[in-house]
Amino acid sequence: MTLAIDTKAKAMKAEGVDICSFSAGEPDFPTPAHIVAAAQAALAEGKTRYGPAAGEPRLRQAIAHLLQTDYNLCYGAENIIVTNGGKHSLYNLMLALLNSGDEVIIPAPYWLSYPEMVKLADGVPICVPTDASTGYKITPDQIRQATTSRTRLFILNSPSNPTGMVYTPEEIRAIAEVIIELDLLVISDEIYSKILYDGVQHLSIGAVGPEIYERTFISSGFAKAYSMTGWRIGYLAGPVEIIKAAATIQGHSTSNVCTFAQYGAIAALESPQDCVEEMRLAFAERRQVMYERLNAIPGIACAKPDGAFYMFANIGKTGLTSLEFCDKLLDAQQVAVIPGVAFGADDHIRLSYATDMTTINRGMDRLTAFMQTIL
Repeated sequence: MTLAIDTKAKAMKAEGVDICSFSAGEPDFPTPAHIVAAAQAALAEGKTRYGPAAGEPRLRQAIAHLLQTDYNLCYGAENIIVTNGGKHSLYNLMLALLNSGDEVIIPAPYWLSYPEMVKLADGVPICVPTDASTGYKITPDQIRQATTSRTRLFILNSPSNPTGMVYTPEEIRAIAEVIIELDLLVISDEIYSKILYDGVQHLSIGAVGPEIYERTFISSGFAKAYSMTGWRIGYLAGPVEIIKAAATIQGHSTSNVCTFAQYGAIAALESPQDCVEEMRLAFAERRQVMYERLNAIPGIACAKPDGAFYMFANIGKTGLTSLEFCDKLLDAQQVAVIPGVAFGADDHIRLSYATDMTTINRGMDRLTAFMQTIL
């Protein structure tokens, strides 16, 4: 559903319609030049052959080093598999880990692919609703209440897509405690962990202590922080036994990630990180403007996100479903946003501020005008 509105908006734009799009979940910046140059050099050097299914050894080592130095996670290259995007790392894990009927607890709102991946692995998604009163964050008691004898895995996403909320270190420690108590495993999707605001701290759950470390898998990638969405490079980190199983699955499905693209990822990790900070600062400025503009519109309420580049706005006062709202908004004012039903919250819409400031202000003007017609 996140792509349906985007596809319709692009078709309208191709016909010459002036569209303000807040739909796509990708940075609007070009991939940094030194990353592109590294991939070009790899091509020139003939790095166009098959590679190891689990990834280039140098990249796996660079990822392990990143996780050690930035997140206090004691992984080696053997704990890492390089995948075709962060999404693929999650899917590989579901296939490697879940047996038929195994239950997976997913806090809602959720990234829309989580439940579908669980179903594709013949598991059962257990979606637990959260709301603005808890910052759209699940509590340890909710995890306890949702757990049964069939529960195998808990999915943690911080910073969150679609809400942008970040679990505090104290909240992460409390979740780690209940995961251990209930004898569960946890997959922590940390694809937005480099995009944080207002001094908010990201604590990776596996760094809390040795017991939770043994139960943790980390999913991440290069798409968001380095503006490398089309490169399709992600990774999964975790206990060696399951990483080997994921590599076996990958060896029989997609095999290795594009070889020369991996050399771009190596450059991303081994070079100065100024480009990441430059993009983060731009996102921070855009976040502030969109947050203020949204909350000034009668009938819309939006919590301030701590990370990522999304606003998750409540449109419940309109009486419309999120699909109705988004379709009417696109037709009436040529503004593209994503219906919250895709994320398990039908009284919300998701807006991405990974776009330029001119588009943000023009789109907020149009959204204001639209709301005046329906309230």
